[in-house]
Amino acid sequence: MKRYRLIVDEEACWGCRACEVACLQENDPPQGARLIHVSEDGPKAVGGKLQMLFRIRVCQHCDDPPCLEVCPEEAITRRPDGVVILDSGRCTGCGACRDACPYGAISFDEGGTAYKCNLCYQRIDRGLLPACADGICLSHAIRLQQAEER
Repeated sequence: MKRYRLIVDEEACWGCRACEVACLQENDPPQGARLIHVSEDGPKAVGGKLQMLFRIRVCQHCDDPPCLEVCPEEAITRRPDGVVILDSGRCTGCGACRDACPYGAISFDEGGTAYKCNLCYQRIDRGLLPACADGICLSHAIRLQQAEER
């Protein structure tokens, strides 16, 4: 069985936000919900020079997802291939998943329903890459890792 996860190299990110646009086009989340978010960290003085870093906040599809354990509605599941899926239709908006996520990767729409990156599993199931990793990132800051699970 293949195991999937995103590899995110924040030092390579240019901050163009093409990943955000690709995600929006592919998933069309409701107003307020963000499945991937690029934010600026800086500029900061490092060694006498200004440095800018871009932070990419996206679900890491954890091996043992803390969000899954705390959801009282069992709206979060982990597929055998490692993809962690949040069924927003089952969400009651309690916020426990957001509080448990160490990556800040769960957001809420204007109605209070949780959303997160589902690794474009609908694309993966068709042999495609997630929208954010499908050549859209010119700096190669986001890539899909596929590994055989042992």
